[in-house]
Amino acid sequence: MINSGDPVATGLAASLAHPGGNITGVSDVASELSTKRLTLLKEAVPSVRVVAVLWNADDLGMTLRYRAVETEAPRLGMVIVPLGVRAPDDFDAAFSKMTETPPDGILMVTDILTNLNRQRVMQYADEHRLPAIYEYARFARDGGLMSYGPDENAILDRGAGLADRILKGAKPADLPLELPTRFQFAVNLKTAKAIGLTIPEAILVRADDVIE
Repeated sequence: MINSGDPVATGLAASLAHPGGNITGVSDVASELSTKRLTLLKEAVPSVRVVAVLWNADDLGMTLRYRAVETEAPRLGMVIVPLGVRAPDDFDAAFSKMTETPPDGILMVTDILTNLNRQRVMQYADEHRLPAIYEYARFARDGGLMSYGPDENAILDRGAGLADRILKGAKPADLPLELPTRFQFAVNLKTAKAIGLTIPEAILVRADDVIE
């Protein structure tokens, strides 16, 4: 497993060190990363207070990421607008809600559903001049304003290594679930300019990838 949320919290594994059953892979540090994204959005755009969170409400792993954001928001003086989606058609309803009661920014949790509809989210954010933060660097390269999350190539490499060990006879139950060790922070200055934002220098110097 990779990019599937916290396997212990979702009940897929007994523990990181001893997963048991028939699953191993690269686990998630969802709570820490979700709150980090919210913090970065606030630091990049201090005026952001109300944040709309888009996530797949049918996926427990993604829901745990949403809950982490919901818990962290009050500490940052922020308010969360929950926009759980379950199917592609739900995005239209989410966009309508944001149009009726505009948020100051958007945070999108990534799974297969939101990934497939990412361009719709980015287009909405651009048209309404909303700063948005995503989970992986490819989203910023695709036109999203910012992203922060694990290095996907590193995760795929480690997942492939675990698969190789299993194919050579290792039992998944005996292979500890690994945690991401490399993270990427990306900022798209072209998108920032398009929506009228100036990203603080303190944010840019921390970015691993600045897209111009």
